[in-house]
Amino acid sequence: MTPRIDPTAEIEPGVEIGSGTSIWGHVHARGPARIGSDCIVGEKTYIAYGVEIGDRVKINAFVYLCNGVVVEDGVMIGAGVIFTNDRYPRATTPDLQALRDSGPGADTEPTWVRGGATVGAGAVIGPGVEIGRFAMVGMGSAVTRSVPPFHLVIGSPAVGVACVCRCGHPMLRFRAGTVPDAGDVDCKACGSRYKVHAGEVVELGAA
Repeated sequence: MTPRIDPTAEIEPGVEIGSGTSIWGHVHARGPARIGSDCIVGEKTYIAYGVEIGDRVKINAFVYLCNGVVVEDGVMIGAGVIFTNDRYPRATTPDLQALRDSGPGADTEPTWVRGGATVGAGAVIGPGVEIGRFAMVGMGSAVTRSVPPFHLVIGSPAVGVACVCRCGHPMLRFRAGTVPDAGDVDCKACGSRYKVHAGEVVELGAA
């Protein structure tokens, strides 16, 4: 199915857009970049060159995706999320006499959002982090460290407070940053089964 692209969107040459994807008003996508199939890209979102977006990804309005961001299949990114890629940003050279190039440099660090993860509205994602499979980032959080798969993090800086199921519901809550060895855990919402040990969540299959 042909992608649906709003006439106000600015899609530069070299941007690959998969079938069934909808690009809403005033989106700016710079090439080269890839947006997969059956995605939704909300209005006024910015996608930098070098960004890779998988299939069935939902990106709400006003999202900023900078160079070096990789978004895998099935990810949800809430409105107003900002990604960053430079840990030591400066506008000029140290003598203030020359404007720095805005492209990637020695301090540019890539960021990954793994399959099935959710990033809540208004979150800020620091450079060089990985948000694990089916992890969740709470709204307004500032992520400065990588988030393990199936973990929920909240706050600024974000810390883990729960393990979450594929369906999104918390299955194990804990004191901030301290994951208990809970053994086998069932999701009360959908019945899926997991094992939580040494801070890791392993899927055991449906109940």
